[in-house]
This record gives sequence, C-alpha cells and structure tokens, in this order.
Amino acid sequence: MNTGFSFRLAENQEIIKQMVSDFAEKHIRPNVMEWDEVQHFPIEIFKQLGDLGLMGVLVPEIYGGSGFGYQEYVDVIVEVSKVCGSIGLSLAAHNSLCTGHILAFGSEEQKMKWLPKLATAEWIGAWGLTEANTGSDALRMRTTAVLEGDEYVINGAKNWITHGKSGDVAVVMVRTGEAGSAKGISAIVVERGTPGFSAGKKENKLGMRASETTEMIFDNCRVPKENLLGVEGEGFKQAMKVLDGGRISIAALSLGIAKGAYLAAVGYAKERHQFGVPISSFQGISFKLADMATEIEAAELLIRQAADLKNRHLPMTKESAMAKYYASEVAVRCATEAVQIFGGYGYTKDFPVEKFYRDSKLCTIGEGTSEIQKIVIAREILK
Repeated sequence: MNTGFSFRLAENQEIIKQMVSDFAEKHIRPNVMEWDEVQHFPIEIFKQLGDLGLMGVLVPEIYGGSGFGYQEYVDVIVEVSKVCGSIGLSLAAHNSLCTGHILAFGSEEQKMKWLPKLATAEWIGAWGLTEANTGSDALRMRTTAVLEGDEYVINGAKNWITHGKSGDVAVVMVRTGEAGSAKGISAIVVERGTPGFSAGKKENKLGMRASETTEMIFDNCRVPKENLLGVEGEGFKQAMKVLDGGRISIAALSLGIAKGAYLAAVGYAKERHQFGVPISSFQGISFKLADMATEIEAAELLIRQAADLKNRHLPMTKESAMAKYYASEVAVRCATEAVQIFGGYGYTKDFPVEKFYRDSKLCTIGEGTSEIQKIVIAREILK
C-alpha cells in the first residue's frame, strides 16, 4: 500500500527519541531487575513520565497532553521497551486503552474531567474487558450494569487488568443487554474509591513482572449514569476501535523488546571470544544476527504504515493487526536467539536477554492473541 509515509524521522521525533532514551537509561535500567524480582509497580516512574508529557502522548494540549501523533507515540514505546518491557507495557496500556478510550468516545465534559489527570499521571488509568471465562469471547462477559434511577449498579469481575489495583480510574466494559450480542455491551468509567469497587488477586507472572496485573471486582458498585461513554450498547464497538490503536502500541512494545534483545546480542557477539576470535565471526552466529536485523526492520515498516494510517484517520484494522501479529512473533524469535547467542550466560539473570525472553511472550497474547490477529487479517482480506 502506498501510504505516502516518509521514511525520514521528523526533527521532533529525533528529539523525543533521545529524551526518552536518556530517561530510560538513567531512571529505569538501574532498577529493572529489582522491580522484576519483587513484581514492584513503580508508580513514581510514571509520575516522572507524566512530567515529561509521556502519559498523554496522543492527548491534545487543551486537555493537558502533548498533542503528538502515532509516529511519536511509537518512538516513545520503543525506546522505553528497549530497556524494560514492563514499563513499556504499562505506558502503552495507560495511553492507548484507558486514556485513548475516553479521548475517542468521551463527551467534552468527560474529557475535561478525566483527561487532564490522566495525561499528567496525576491519575493512572486501567481498562477492563477480559474476564476469567471470556478472553477472546468477550461478548459473553458476565459483568453487568443495571440502570437504577440515576446510577448504574455494576456486578462482576474483570481479569488480567493492567493497573487493576493501582489505577485511579478505569474504563470498564459491562453487559447492559443480552449475552452474546454486540449491542449488549456498554463502556462505563469507574473511579477508584467508589464503594463496591475493589482489587482482587494480583497475578504472579512469567514476564512483564513490574507491570501490575490484577482482578477488578465490582460488588453492587454504584456509578453515576453520566459516566457512560457514548450511548448504551456501543461499548463493544468502541472497544474494538480502541484495540485497533492499541495493537500499534503492543507492536511498538514488541519492537522495543526485539531491538533490546538484538542490541544486547550484537554487543555480546563482538566481545565474546571462542577459539581465539569473536563469536560474531562464526557464520552460525552472524546468520542469526542477520535474521534478527531483517525481521526487526520489516516489523518496524509494518508498524510505521499502521501509525501513518491512524494519523490520517484512514482504515487500519488490517494493518494494525498485521503489525501486532508480526512484531510480537519477531520479539519472541529475537529474544530466543539472543539467549542462544549468549549461551549459558543468557540463561542467567546477570545478563538482560533472559528478561527480554520472558517479557516477549506476553506480546503474542495481550490485546488479542496471534491467532486472533490472523482471524482479523483474514476477515479484512476476504471482504
């Protein structure tokens, strides 16, 4: 597809990339393994990212955000994820899902109420779609919202929610109509501290351990009806559009992890000597690096294409699904090969590639599995 996209980074992109890279090296890298070991969600880091305008990258300045586009957003996620996938994941979830949903479908009053706090990281955002029994089958969610007077009464639980405990506000998809109906789902904003809204189990995860993942529980939780985003019954349609943009962010997260693993592998292959020469001189190693470099560049082109279409408000369901599917699988392959290049050292926590290896797998699962992406792509090309 000829999108008309320029391959040269704009000056502001170069400045943003350098700023984010410098921040990640100074404030994130020294703490990566400590946070990972104890599953610490470093809220203080996100407050600092908020001061830099990175918690509202896509939010217009009128609402307290930076007012940038998706190309800059991709750069932000990639640079952070090259250092720590967990921080990249939380940054993406806050920007694309919670904040992005309110930005896309909130009324002017709702935007003015919530976006300034989210864009500055005064508040951390969460987004609730998945439930224990409804992962990919979201239409059969069991969390319900019943309108009683001027309030919705919410009952049920959400699983695998990023910032489900620490988030100050959540956009929650609830069933307001028949189960299985695309018109039976609505989106409601719920603020932390609302009676009946609590956090449940925190997941003990393989990777992305510094990104908080918990249950959200609703027990006769009463929310003002003016917290409904859009109109009743449009929540599922809204969620699918939000996920279109969210796939670009997870693709960028994947790209960052792949680049981080690749750069570590290149550096190690040049420094590590066997039989009197750097292991990079062995064809078995150099070919791995060649494959990694090629797949990373291909993934970035898919991501940049999707971001360009998103910026121009053009259809990009297929392109974002392709970018997410391919980039996430590339992240896994690159991280796996990086561990192989490091050999026994790659299997220890003294070197960064074992964490890239653990973090990468989530990219093929979160915000739609690779299998779901192929379903989306197939539907689009067979229309």
